[in-house]
Amino acid sequence: MRSVCFYFHIHQPFRLKRYRFFDIGNDHYYFDDFTNDDIITRLAETSYIPMCDTLLDMIRTSNGGFKCAIGLSGTAVEQMQLYVPELIDRLKALADTGCVEFLSGTYAHSLSSLESPEEFRREVYKHDEMIRNLFGKTPETFANTELIYDDDIAGEVLSMGFRNCITVGAKHIMGWKSPNYLYQAETAPDLRLLITNDKLADDVARNFNNPSWPAYPLTADKYMDWIAAFPEQEQIVNLYFPMDVFGSFLPANTGIFQFMKALPQFAAERGIRFVTPSEAVSMLKPVGMLSVPYPISDVDEARDVSAWKGNTLQNEALGKLYAVAERVSLCDDRQLKQDWEYLQSSDHFFYMSTKNMADGASHAAFSPYDSPFSAFTNYMNVLADFLVRVEEQYPDGIDNEELNSLLLTIRNQAAEITSLNKEVKSLRSSINPDDEDLPDVKPAPAKKRATKKAPAKKTASKKETP
Repeated sequence: MRSVCFYFHIHQPFRLKRYRFFDIGNDHYYFDDFTNDDIITRLAETSYIPMCDTLLDMIRTSNGGFKCAIGLSGTAVEQMQLYVPELIDRLKALADTGCVEFLSGTYAHSLSSLESPEEFRREVYKHDEMIRNLFGKTPETFANTELIYDDDIAGEVLSMGFRNCITVGAKHIMGWKSPNYLYQAETAPDLRLLITNDKLADDVARNFNNPSWPAYPLTADKYMDWIAAFPEQEQIVNLYFPMDVFGSFLPANTGIFQFMKALPQFAAERGIRFVTPSEAVSMLKPVGMLSVPYPISDVDEARDVSAWKGNTLQNEALGKLYAVAERVSLCDDRQLKQDWEYLQSSDHFFYMSTKNMADGASHAAFSPYDSPFSAFTNYMNVLADFLVRVEEQYPDGIDNEELNSLLLTIRNQAAEITSLNKEVKSLRSSINPDDEDLPDVKPAPAKKRATKKAPAKKTASKKETP
């Protein structure tokens, strides 16, 4: 019996405000709250909420026969909580049906899988904790930022405990192979790969409202006929969409929501069932291995990562950002860590792409900037201020290894003092029960030890003085 798995993804970055050179050192708030509020609210009204309601209707009218997967970035969820909490309620209602699987991914929809394995792991763990706290679900299937994947990432994903991963059916990787099978990762054979059927997804996302398309108009029965016509041995069709395709890129007046609602009925008539990715993996056996030596993604015709790493502007920005990854991970400054996450969103680097100059401004259509150079200049101004704040926490004169050792010593000593305080309290209690409520030894260890960083800072500054 053939199965279809729909994947819907919601991501919104925290967009940067216009940040001038003269703001560096004076203004530590980088984000355009008005624009972020406006965009997430508008998309929620036109796309996200109507689509969630459509999915709920499909599940109920099919008596649970319709199933799908949803991916959420942490930055999108934070904006939902700030501006459209009713959207969170819709997602919780979908979770309660038991017919929706929530995907794992990077918290900030970042490029950390290409830049920093340690940061990649931290982001994935934080993302999955968010999903558990919100929906009571533990993600089992991994979907990286824009489905970025290669052999090295496969090993990282498997080491984090995932057995299922979805990625793109890039032509230069698949060759003659069909995406409608389950595969294994060559470098991590225990990792099962679900491959997107890009052509069928594009028939909806790109051609549903295109009168010049030879197959126009696309109807639910026609779409299911195409899926039913695949060879019998091709058992799984994976369809991946950004959720804003429905209601935003394809407005409600195109009939896109009615098209979706009709799919379960026509699927049932043709013996096609809907499954979650975990169900698909449990039912199917892999037919072979896939090797992906270089990173692929679901963006652009080339299906590579040049949309984010294709020019010197992007690589300069990425290099400077991730050069301080270890220092940021060691600090305890909550605001600094939050800004670090928001600055990692892949969108910032996408806006710097110069590919649009050669291929018809496809990237420029999504950018709030006049040009890639404006995007780069604005981001680097913000990053310059951010790096000053990191420097204030941990001067460059102290290398990462020395810094890590110092902080470990401080934390170990703090833990030892806490243990000794408990022992003293226990001894007091055994000698005189009336002393149980006596205070612990003061002052608090963390603050006492923190002052020991000062000599290191002075030493570092002397070394840097010409």
